Amino acid sequence: MAVGDIALALKLRAKMLFPVPKLGFYNARSDFKIISAMFPYIWPSNALALRIRVLLALFFLAMAKLISVTVPLVYKEVIDALEPTNVGLTIPISLVISYGVFRVLSEIFGELRDAIFIRVAQRAIRLTGLKIFRHLHSLSMRFHIDRKTGGITRAVERGTKGIEFLLRFIVFNILPTFLEIFMVCGILWNLYGWLFSAIMLVTLTLYVFWTTSVTEWRLKFRREMNETDSEANTKAIDSLLNFETVKYFGNEEYEARRFEKALKRYEDAAVKSGSSLAILNIGQSGIIATGVTLAMIMASEGVIEGSLSVGDFVLINAYLIQIFLPLGFLGFVYREIKRSVTDMETMFLLFREKVEVANLPGAKKLQVKRGEIEFADVSFGYSPERTVLKGLTFRVAPREALAIVGPSGSGKSTITRLLLRLYDTRDGKILIDGQDIKMITQESLRESIAIVSQDTILFNETVYYNIAYGRPDASPGKVEEAARLACIHEFIMKQPNGYQTIVGERGLKLSGGERQRIGIARAIIKQTKIFVFDEATSALDSFTEKEIFDGLKEVSKGRSTLAIAHRLSTIKDADEILVISEGVVKEQGRHEDLLELKGMYSGMWARQQADKESELG
Repeated sequence: MAVGDIALALKLRAKMLFPVPKLGFYNARSDFKIISAMFPYIWPSNALALRIRVLLALFFLAMAKLISVTVPLVYKEVIDALEPTNVGLTIPISLVISYGVFRVLSEIFGELRDAIFIRVAQRAIRLTGLKIFRHLHSLSMRFHIDRKTGGITRAVERGTKGIEFLLRFIVFNILPTFLEIFMVCGILWNLYGWLFSAIMLVTLTLYVFWTTSVTEWRLKFRREMNETDSEANTKAIDSLLNFETVKYFGNEEYEARRFEKALKRYEDAAVKSGSSLAILNIGQSGIIATGVTLAMIMASEGVIEGSLSVGDFVLINAYLIQIFLPLGFLGFVYREIKRSVTDMETMFLLFREKVEVANLPGAKKLQVKRGEIEFADVSFGYSPERTVLKGLTFRVAPREALAIVGPSGSGKSTITRLLLRLYDTRDGKILIDGQDIKMITQESLRESIAIVSQDTILFNETVYYNIAYGRPDASPGKVEEAARLACIHEFIMKQPNGYQTIVGERGLKLSGGERQRIGIARAIIKQTKIFVFDEATSALDSFTEKEIFDGLKEVSKGRSTLAIAHRLSTIKDADEILVISEGVVKEQGRHEDLLELKGMYSGMWARQQADKESELG
């Protein structure tokens, strides 16, 4: 089956996980081309040591096969030497010793081959895993919002394992097995005539035809297993990541039922796959048994007639066993190769995802001297049907603070995502010190901006790791200094393990306010000339909020600051405030000026002050 057919089936059946446009690169590839794509891993460029390993492995492979086809010939001589007419014991003993030595050498060469090649195989897994990991991180936020993490990780896991399997078994099992078959056929033809070779070749042809035909039929069950496995894994991860929400609503049993439905579909697919495997195995066994029986009948008649010796009978039997046993394994290998190609195709579909936000050729590193930010007639929408920003224009003056406020859904957080180039603008430009951010590298852009987001997500690591994540080479003193400015140092020191305290999955061992303060410390430690606060204190109480903002004001002195805020009290001292609604600027000015306008800002301020007095009362 062509890999394009596999890809089409995968897209139709798993488009919730991996919807991709109809692109021809992989759709036009055959299984052979997918397999041949592994050649760079078998013969890696600029890696002399690995190439030497491959050559040594092939040498040991050749030696092992050469010895393996010699062993039955020695075995024949041993049997013939033990005939009653041959009474000398010296020859049989030496032949028996030779037989034993050859058997041991065959095993030794096989083990040396595997031991030497394992470095090549593991390097392929590492490089492929790293490549897909980097590619996933290079994709836009749009991709990660639309996808399900559990399904993606499962696809990557199966795909990388498939590469290891292909590398090992194609090079060291399929090709050597066929080589050995043809060598044995040649020996039998030379010693006993063409009929024995013909029986082996016909048996081999029927075996291969049956195996490939039934395996192609069984592929649909394997794809169904992959799909349902990814679905079950996605549901499990999604449920466990949202453990707290599940508990809040008492929906443990509901989640269990959802998971069970996915597992039931996997169970049904696995039963179909297992049942069809039994059909395949029965046919393979019948074909091999028929071929072996015919050959042994002919050999038996030859012994009875006197044209063959008992040693010849044993030789033919040994060759049949030696060939057909690996042939049975070859059937397993072929099935696994088809499965691996299917698994790899799912991963390759991820590679076909277009990098929506990419560095342009010749992109330069951002040079920030003053920290001026300018949005020039910027328009943007997450989909063609929904425009979020409509010709937005504003400027953050160097070393000044500009705040943006507005109702939910007005596009405030979108401004932050566009500034950090998580998305590209539809129209207009975003400039930093006069440099269009589309013309500079994304790495240098994000290195130059420190951000504290509304929802701070932490790694399941130590407090120290999460603060230092903003600047991994920071000294312990700098980490502590940032924690003090974020008003989190005292809390950290009260923990039994201090800065080595593990924060848990997504930081859920900490309160929302504690996570937010660690996020603020993480931004502070970057020591950039541009700060962005995207509702940075939304999870804090009023007292802690004032404490932190006093620290933030001290830290952001002399730096350009863009603050997205819900609580107006936190930004009333900003040099300029923008009020946006429906993607456009409605009002603009300082706090006092906006209050005098008696417009949107004034109304928002009055409502928040009333809410505050109500809470105090």
